[in-house]
Amino acid sequence: MWAIFLKKVETTMNEPKLYKWKQNGITVAGGNGRGQKLHRLNRPEGIFIDKNKNIFVADYENHRIVKWKHNAKEGKIIAGGNKKGRRIDQLYGPTDVIVDEQNHSIIVADRGNRRIKLTNRTNLMSGSEYENIIKQSTRPRTGFEKQTFFFSSKFFFHHILEPKLNKWKQNANTIAGGNEHGQQLNQLNGPTGIFIDKNKNIFIADYANHRIVEWEYNAKEGKIIAGENKEGNQIDQLYGPTDVIVDEQNHSIIVADRGNRRVIQWLNQNQQILIQNITCYALATDKHGFLYVSDWWKNEVRRWKMGEYDNEGIVVAGGNGYGDQLNQLRCPTYIFVDEEQSVYVSDQNNHRVMKWRKDAEEGRIVAGGNGTGTNLNQLYSPEGVIVDDLGQIYVADRENHRIMRWYEGKEEGEVVVGGNDKGNEPNQLNYPRGLSFDDEENLYVSDDYNHRIQKFQIIL
Repeated sequence: MWAIFLKKVETTMNEPKLYKWKQNGITVAGGNGRGQKLHRLNRPEGIFIDKNKNIFVADYENHRIVKWKHNAKEGKIIAGGNKKGRRIDQLYGPTDVIVDEQNHSIIVADRGNRRIKLTNRTNLMSGSEYENIIKQSTRPRTGFEKQTFFFSSKFFFHHILEPKLNKWKQNANTIAGGNEHGQQLNQLNGPTGIFIDKNKNIFIADYANHRIVEWEYNAKEGKIIAGENKEGNQIDQLYGPTDVIVDEQNHSIIVADRGNRRVIQWLNQNQQILIQNITCYALATDKHGFLYVSDWWKNEVRRWKMGEYDNEGIVVAGGNGYGDQLNQLRCPTYIFVDEEQSVYVSDQNNHRVMKWRKDAEEGRIVAGGNGTGTNLNQLYSPEGVIVDDLGQIYVADRENHRIMRWYEGKEEGEVVVGGNDKGNEPNQLNYPRGLSFDDEENLYVSDDYNHRIQKFQIIL
């Protein structure tokens, strides 16, 4: 009996039944061109099939997880789908998904956000509560790879924790100015704050020309849209504007008219002073309809509800005098407000960038703060500041003639463009000030002493 049993096992092992499949596949999800509609996908990656033949798809470029029921004509979003981002209800380039059918939960490899996310599927269908299982780690935890219910190999873990970071071509294209300083429409004179609209038109605070200039995409010269009457304090004049933002809904612009100590709105050549007696340096808005203004003289940032300016506003950063404590600022310049209404402030004379969370009583140093110098843990008179969807902080390191990238919690940053001494070559900057991204994540820099706006093209 024993010998016969061995023979049967050997035969079974040596001659297994091999499966074959029909060579023409059937599309069960997507296949209707790339797009965001529920019957479309955009670069699907990892998939999971449950016992009912429902398909769960990591819809990478749509930043969502979609469930396609068996024989369905379209899918249903069960995670993400709120544009790419790092909020708890957002995903950024998910690459895989698995389903725990016992607990009715899904686990997502949220690659762009460098985290693994767990969510209850029942909750997701009505609005979702997420739990970050792993967040912002830089190395695997001891024994973590052995927990195979999360992933199958160290290779997968490595790719979750090390997303591809954006890089830019080091030689920029000049897209505005660059014809020495002057007042002609193809010239700028000390450009400061910039704003890029959805059509890639550039709005520039042309500081020493006391005007706001719009350069349409690929234009050879600009068009004056505010302050064409020389410097002055009349309602139709500007005096050393340092920043500009555009309200694309009502086609108005809001200007930090610093020399006149006022914030002023221009709408179809009609002007309205919004805020007076403020040494305004920079402006920002959030999705909740608030306007933020940095006050260089009072060492603070204040917030107003847009359209309601008959009050003193609310201090959201600083406001405790000139100093270097965590609740103080020293000559704040440019600001950025994220999705959670945290305010990032370039704290110029403290050579650092501060992050003030909503309703916080003090800030946190997220870049610099180690005195002046050229080391990677230092800044020297920072100005422009922007934050991307991954929480990476970009800073115009003015006196070091470079643009730095920092990640909150890291001890030092990295140079992304510039840093080749000051100069006017395509790979050089000369006291950079304003920063902005367009919707393709190309990087724009107002190159102050070169009187030009530089565009650094993203490397795809």
